[in-house]
Amino acid sequence: MPVVVVDVMPKPEILDPQGKAVQGALPRLGFSGVTDVRQGKRFEITVEGEVTDAVLEQVHQMAETLLSNPVIENFTVRVAASDAGTVA
Repeated sequence: MPVVVVDVMPKPEILDPQGKAVQGALPRLGFSGVTDVRQGKRFEITVEGEVTDAVLEQVHQMAETLLSNPVIENFTVRVAASDAGTVA
């Protein structure tokens, strides 16, 4: 069955304390060269049948009304690529 992915991220002008905490921890763990970290959410929605424009529009509405807060978050909707049954 096809999977539609919704990625939700804080808008660039919104502070991201979780991302900053991760960014601060990386050097202490020996990782260098990271200049910024933003933390978001990913939703994988399995749909029946084919992914049509109508299905994508419905998922877009889901993202806009339930999965994200449009005031402080941006989201993208895409069809997941499948490699031997795994979601990319």
